Amino acid sequence: MKKILFIILALSLLAEAGAQELRCGLSVNYSKIQGTNQSIFTTLQKDLQDFVNNTAWTNNLFATDERIECNIFINITEQLSANEFRATLQVQSSRPVFGSTFITPMFNYMDNEVLFTYIEYDQIQFNEQVYTSPLPSLIAFYCYIMLGLDYDSFSLLGGTEYLKKAENIVLNAQNAPVKGWRPYDGSRTNRYWMIENMLNYKYGPMRNVYYKYHRLGLDLMNTSVSDGRIGVMEALLDIQRVHRDRPDTYLFLLKLFFDAKADEIVNIFLEAPETERMRAYQILVEVDKMNEKKYVKLKNVATPF
Repeated sequence: MKKILFIILALSLLAEAGAQELRCGLSVNYSKIQGTNQSIFTTLQKDLQDFVNNTAWTNNLFATDERIECNIFINITEQLSANEFRATLQVQSSRPVFGSTFITPMFNYMDNEVLFTYIEYDQIQFNEQVYTSPLPSLIAFYCYIMLGLDYDSFSLLGGTEYLKKAENIVLNAQNAPVKGWRPYDGSRTNRYWMIENMLNYKYGPMRNVYYKYHRLGLDLMNTSVSDGRIGVMEALLDIQRVHRDRPDTYLFLLKLFFDAKADEIVNIFLEAPETERMRAYQILVEVDKMNEKKYVKLKNVATPF
């Protein structure tokens, strides 16, 4: 009997480990909405948090301390009807650096095209093969994006399986009555173009950057800061090559990378020798003009007498 109980306990622990890849803090801000049953928003927050954290997004086993740390912030900006809402959604994820307590940001994106329906206490259901409703598809899309980038940081193109799942959500949503899923929905920085860039073979070297930057760069810094910086520099050189080979002002991958990494890169090179620091500065101001003011710090470091 004890043996049977032990097996049942072991299996339940394995199931729990396999079903929870994400440790996500999810919050819903509804301060702009007045005069309605506001319990719907607290129920929505709990339902979404359970959906993200309890869904088995992969077939792999994740120990508790291996789960991907992430945050999803939903800001309700308008109530269009009893069950229809307009909102913005910010998604952030991070990754631990090997052998240290340092956490590096992986993804930081604000989606301004969020329109969804929600009926309190209705179960949030997601079907990977068919588009059913805006909210679960939206959340699942970003869960797969976070997984894809995390896996890419550990092996070359390691996140392809999960980015393909995100692509499938986009394809299924082409006839959806909400914006953000199609190439002609507003700007070239929507969900369609995000996954298009990530899986476009022309930009494959940009995805390789995630591996070089993290596995061959940051993960080495615990044992050798200089070796780690060399890896980060190699990643920046790859970005420069992509930028020069594909001079596309709408290249979404560059924006996504630097939205997460600009401040971190500055801190990495602030203590570098002057020649290395200035080389990083020259690359950064070429490929990421939007953050040029941040990179000036590298140029203006005081030289000791």
